Order: sequence, then C-alpha cells, then structure tokens
Amino acid sequence: MQKSSNIVVGLDIGTTKVCVVVAEKDESGKLNILGHGRAVSEGLQRATVVNINKTVDAIRSAVADAERESSIRIRGVNVGISGAHVHCINSNSEISVNQSGVVNSSDVNRFLEKAKTNIRYLDIDHEIIHVIPQEFIVDDQEGVLDPIGMAGTTMRGSAYIVVGMKTKIRNIKQCVEKAGLVVNTMTFEPVASGLAVMKESERKSGVVIIDIGGGTTEVAIYIDGAIRFSEVVKVAANDVTHDVAYGVKALYEVAEELKIKHGCAYIRDRSQDEEILVQGIEGRPQKSFLKSSLTLIIEARMMEIFELIRDAVQRSGYYEYLNAGAVLTGGGSLIPGTETLAAEVLGLDVRTGPPEGISGGMKHSINNPMYATVMGLVAYSFEHSSSQDYDAVEPREQQPPVADESSADDVQNQSGTRFVDRLKDWWDRL
Repeated sequence: MQKSSNIVVGLDIGTTKVCVVVAEKDESGKLNILGHGRAVSEGLQRATVVNINKTVDAIRSAVADAERESSIRIRGVNVGISGAHVHCINSNSEISVNQSGVVNSSDVNRFLEKAKTNIRYLDIDHEIIHVIPQEFIVDDQEGVLDPIGMAGTTMRGSAYIVVGMKTKIRNIKQCVEKAGLVVNTMTFEPVASGLAVMKESERKSGVVIIDIGGGTTEVAIYIDGAIRFSEVVKVAANDVTHDVAYGVKALYEVAEELKIKHGCAYIRDRSQDEEILVQGIEGRPQKSFLKSSLTLIIEARMMEIFELIRDAVQRSGYYEYLNAGAVLTGGGSLIPGTETLAAEVLGLDVRTGPPEGISGGMKHSINNPMYATVMGLVAYSFEHSSSQDYDAVEPREQQPPVADESSADDVQNQSGTRFVDRLKDWWDRL
C-alpha cells in the first residue's frame, strides 16, 4: 500500500469531544478536508485524562468516522496537548555560525538545542514537548524570523519552550497507542488554535487568541509574528452549563440544550424578554423560566472567564502591544453576545474566528470555531513537514457530509470569588 507525505491527520482529544481530521494541501496551498470524525469525550477533565478506556473508545470512534469519510486507514497522528500542567519558558541562546558564514538548518538546530540546555529548574517530573523559535539576531540584524541563508558570524535570540508533566503526557500517548495509532508529533493546543484562526496581519500586529473549550480556556499572545505568552485558564464552557443547571434546577443535558438554543452572554443584547419552558427532572412537571434570567447566569460566568483572561494578559506585559485585539474561537465562543462581552471586559477589538485556509467540498462541515484546534494541528503538521504514517484503502461510496451540532459538556463546576458575588447579585435582581 502506498503512502503520501501530502496527507496529514490531526487528533484533538478534548474534554467534551474528540475530533479527527484528515487533510491534504491543494495546489494553492489551502487545506482540503478528506474526512473528519467526532465523538463525545467522557474520559477527560480539564484536558487531563481521568479514564483511559473511555478516552480510547472515543478516539477509536472518531477515527473510524474519519476513515470512512476519507477512505484512509489512519496510523500516525499529530496530537494536541494542553491542561494546567503545561507551562512555557522563554530561553535565550547564542551560537557561532558555521565556517561558511551563512546560516543553515544545522545552525538553527544547534541554536534550539542550546536553548533547551539553558533551561533552569526543569525537574524530573517534567519533559519538553517542543521548542518554538521566537526571533533570531544574526550579528546586529534584529527581528529575524527565518535566519537560514543570512550571512553572519554569530546568531542569538530566544525560544519558547513548552514543558509538561511526564505522567500526563504519557497518559495521552497511552490512549492514542491503545487506540491503534502512532503519535507522530504533539503540539501545544494554544499554538495550534492560533495557527488555525490568525490572519498574518494579526500575527504581526499583536493579537491574543482565546480558545474557549469545554474544560479549559486557552490563551496565546502573538507579537511580531511569534508567540510570546500562553496560559491555560481552568474555567470554560462546561462551567456555564453547570451554572445553568443549578440556576434552573434542571438536568445537565437540559441545561446544555437551553444554553445552545436560548443562551446569550450579554444582557444588553436582549431587546425583549420571554418565557421558556424547562423540562422537569424524572417526570416532574415543566416549569417556566425567563430568558433574561438565563442570560444573567451565562453572563456572570462568561464575564469571570474574560476577567481571568484580562488578568493573565496584563500579567504578561504585552497588553499594550495587542494592536489587532483578540480573536475568540472554540465551541464556547459560539454563545451569542460573547464577542460584545469580551470586548467590554478586555478593552480590545474582538472578532470570532473559524479555521482559515480551508478549501474543498467538506469546508462547510469544518468551518466552525469548535474545530480550530484540530485544524491547527493539521496546519502545524504541514508547516513543520511532519510525515504521517497511514495506509490507503479501497474507496468507498461517500455520504454527503452532515453539519455538526454543538458539543455536550461534562465536567465539574468551579467558582471564583467574583463569580459568586455576581451570582448573588443575580439572585437579588431575580
């Protein structure tokens, strides 16, 4: 069976869903989606594996769907990694350029290896996931993003090194391998999301990418074309659903449906109020609930998320450099009013970003912020020439793609002090 280096596979193992995308690059350099799969994820909490078997089952299910659509038997994948255990370190490095006086790829590799060895306080419980060059200075030429081919005698600069806990990384790899796959590469998910939704002008001007997932919210700041800061916030869309369930005294599944069908994250976007019916628990009678009350519950938690993001961005020291503002993505960004609320809390221009650079007939099924991470994993593989190990299979009759619905969230609720105060205020207003 033949193999092709022009096809890559991304695997996003999230708190609420597992996504797989098989893609190739077309002649114009855009991503052509050959197939995708999705399954409900019940084996993770806050992006950390808590149940190996459930995670393996979800991976197998999503992979099977992607294989049926693409007629590709998947073997190797680029897997996303995230969670509060992952942190990033800025490391400086300096080397002498090779004897030819022209920077080559070997020089860049030596530069990155030295950046890794310069890390302090990397204990035995952590390991390096990957190293991302930020900028190079060749002799006195600053701000170089790609130094290969430049003449000089010395090269210095900085690298962004992603570090995670060995045990948590091993659990992700174990799930992938038990599902019958090979981990070709692992990519920090904020990097992947940024790669998927950023426009080149935003990357250069200064932008913060905010990916609101089910269990975590991921933040990444790009300045002058390179990542400068990232953080994982442990409050996300699942917490919104749990708040709704608590506020209306309903089952989690009912609360999720209410959030999707009637939810709004900004009370001033509600021009008129109306009553909605809430399904009773275990045969109990239905009850009515005001949309404005639902909005107040959602707004309280979403405001907390953006306040935590604002605090993180201000701590980074890059707030004043975000000329392009913020880009929201992830399934949690789809709640109406989220963009307006984010702009108010962050004090930045905000847009919501689906994956960029997709072509082909399946574009409509992937052109959604909830697929930003998995599409970023695919884009990262192409950008870094990660070879994928897969086998071609006999073509099957293809079914028309079906548009995906929003995912169900399933994780334990957390509250911050500011959120509790806001919820108390909501009860007073109610």
